[in-house]
Amino acid sequence: MIHDIAQTIVEYIGHMGYWGIFFLMFLESTFFPFPSEIIMIPAGYLAFKGEMNLYLVVIIGILGSVLGALFNYYLALYFGRKFILKYGKYVFIKEETLDKLEAFFTKHGELSTFNGRLIPGIRQLISLPAGLAKMNIFTFSFYSALGAGIWVIVLVALGYLLGSNEALISEYLHTATLITLTCVVFITVFYVVRNKRKKEILED
Repeated sequence: MIHDIAQTIVEYIGHMGYWGIFFLMFLESTFFPFPSEIIMIPAGYLAFKGEMNLYLVVIIGILGSVLGALFNYYLALYFGRKFILKYGKYVFIKEETLDKLEAFFTKHGELSTFNGRLIPGIRQLISLPAGLAKMNIFTFSFYSALGAGIWVIVLVALGYLLGSNEALISEYLHTATLITLTCVVFITVFYVVRNKRKKEILED
């Protein structure tokens, strides 16, 4: 049964093509709880079979993800917190959730847009506090693309290297997630230490 479901998803992605990947990754980066795993892993498998171009799959996946993040960013930037809280309840965004996202953004600064893209449960909504804080759009886009790029490449690689073996994909996806989160920790520590040293040099 699991094999049949996986095969159906692969066929569905194949029929939708590159525009389908773009559209679904765009949605995944907005408010819809649509897991990127069921988009990019099958796309990677189709690239392995030669039915899709590997590089195009990665680029379009990243592009859709970044534009979806920009949608949230501009929504928060132009309509503000009250609008998000008023209508966010329809897509499971509560005031408590937004408060936590803003606290996360305040704590980690611009790097939070990179970190957030790699943390399950946060990646879809981290654009909101960035928009509310009026973060520089080029900095936001850069860190969003960097974070989305790492995640997309990991998922496509799983599909490409492991094919349609659902058991192995499930096992390695868990490992890949842990490795990704470990990378987030190391990159964050490096960023914080570097900024701290810069401040000390300026103060001297």
